[in-house]
Amino acid sequence: MTSRVMGAYLRGRCSGVRATRSVRAVTATPTRSTFGPLLRQWRTRRRLSQLDLAVESEVSARHISFLETGRSQPSREMVLRLATQLDVPLRERNQLLLGAGYAPEYRARSLDDTEMAPVRAAVDAVLRAHAPHPALAVDRHWDLVSANAGIELLIRGVAAHLLEPPVNVLRLSLHPDGLAGRIRNLAEWRGHVLGRLAREHAVTGDPRTRALLHELAAFPGGRSLGATNAVAVPLRMAAGGRELAFLSTVTTFGTAVDVTLAELSIEAFLPADAATAEAMAALVAGGS
Repeated sequence: MTSRVMGAYLRGRCSGVRATRSVRAVTATPTRSTFGPLLRQWRTRRRLSQLDLAVESEVSARHISFLETGRSQPSREMVLRLATQLDVPLRERNQLLLGAGYAPEYRARSLDDTEMAPVRAAVDAVLRAHAPHPALAVDRHWDLVSANAGIELLIRGVAAHLLEPPVNVLRLSLHPDGLAGRIRNLAEWRGHVLGRLAREHAVTGDPRTRALLHELAAFPGGRSLGATNAVAVPLRMAAGGRELAFLSTVTTFGTAVDVTLAELSIEAFLPADAATAEAMAALVAGGS
């Protein structure tokens, strides 16, 4: 481990899922008049005209117009139908319901909640299954929730301030005091991370995601040269006196009806070549 701080932090997270913070249900209470502007915002973000949304939702374009201007009030069923057609994330669907004067539909339970025990067990099982290769679970803002022991091999030498909880794994990877100095293809990897975060912001419109994107974009690292002949962007980094190459995969819960679960992702770093697979096995076996 790079520090006692991270050692203590990961001990709790390598043995089981622990939320970095308690996630509570939506408590804000927007007025009814906020639904129209919110609907327009999501429609615009999805680059749909009122007619496009009307056709997909099986209502008239005039009704969509009246909803956006506040001349008509939607039923609860209509709010959920429009949110589904616009692919609005569950947390923001609750905001649309509140804006229309209805109670939230989706709960946001902490991972420590007893009802989330099956989720914790599933995440633990996935993380263990990837060992000895690094794998971690993150929330919607890429803050660390849990990790397997393989992640310890990648974070040696990282500055202690980056390992203070909540640990943001994207900041950890691109910060000059983080993994950046050991990433051999930093410009390429940086372009991949920033592009992914930009796409996430385009989907969610989340202000914290936007702030994180601007923060990471200000870190040095060069510009990506663009597309190559590779089928995926590998993470190439120095570890244990070797150069390791990984391909990243991200797993989500596709049928989630809980906000916390819907926002949970598991990222695994799988060997991109035989040499990395052998090196990882040797590093783990040697405890180095």
